[in-house]
Amino acid sequence: MRVLANDGISKAGEIALKEAGIELLDNRVAQDHVISFINENNVDVLLVRSATKVRQDLIDACPNLKIVGRGGIGMDNIDVEYAIEKGLYVINTPTASSKSVAELVFAHFFSLARFLHESNRLMPLEGDTHFNAMKKSFSKAYELSGKTLGVIGFGSIGQEVAKMGISLGMKVKVLTRKPKTEVLTLSFFDGQTLNFEITSTNDTDEFLKDSDFISINTPQTDEYIIDTPQFEKMKDGVYIVNTARGGVINEVTLLDFIESGKVAGAALDVFENEPSPELILLMNPNLSLTPHLGGNTVDAQEKIGVELAHQIIEIKKKL
Repeated sequence: MRVLANDGISKAGEIALKEAGIELLDNRVAQDHVISFINENNVDVLLVRSATKVRQDLIDACPNLKIVGRGGIGMDNIDVEYAIEKGLYVINTPTASSKSVAELVFAHFFSLARFLHESNRLMPLEGDTHFNAMKKSFSKAYELSGKTLGVIGFGSIGQEVAKMGISLGMKVKVLTRKPKTEVLTLSFFDGQTLNFEITSTNDTDEFLKDSDFISINTPQTDEYIIDTPQFEKMKDGVYIVNTARGGVINEVTLLDFIESGKVAGAALDVFENEPSPELILLMNPNLSLTPHLGGNTVDAQEKIGVELAHQIIEIKKKL
């Protein structure tokens, strides 16, 4: 069996595949040449992340392809249903990067609540001349403890975000399309665990009016989850972080509500016009910004590689 990990795979994943007698091709192929490369090299498995697209044309043109895998949660760059109809196995790693994404959410929350994003911009420029003025301007900061964390979406990432909020002493509310109950287990360094039962709500108005910090953790959507009607119902001074997908929050409207003071600050890891975010976003001092780093940690990539490898090994036994 031959595997093309076109967007890369961790060393641990590579080792797991090779130990199972599976050949991993050491190539990175441009999108326009993926079809010809797969056919010319008898590739059985195509692994991608967000860069390589697996659309119907590729699936139709590569009849010997048996498995398509996505290193991560979102599958929007793969025509999943069509691939399955054509008899392909489609795999992903829905939990491997959850902790990394959740930690990024809180990195942004801390940055916004303590003005770290703006302080880091200004200190190199004005730290030696306006030190006291900056100290005063950044003094209206907030603790997260005791505040209400609003989590939109209750998948693996949403659950990790909720668990981190609980560990910080936050009140946690979860918004989903339909109410659901999950038992979240917090594990500690000494082997102790604590269980928390959380039931989500589908009452958007109640959810928004209570939340001090809002984290968006949903799959890609066809329309905005957060737009003018939702912003208007939020608490004054709310903080928002989007690590989900570009297009779940209206970025133009977000800037309007930041300007009005309704939104105290927001963080974007994903963008509507990715990978070329609008300049007006990049220059706004009330935004904490990262270039789609959600699952980009060494730890998450190791887990993703190993999880993909194990799934491929199991499928190979069936073929």
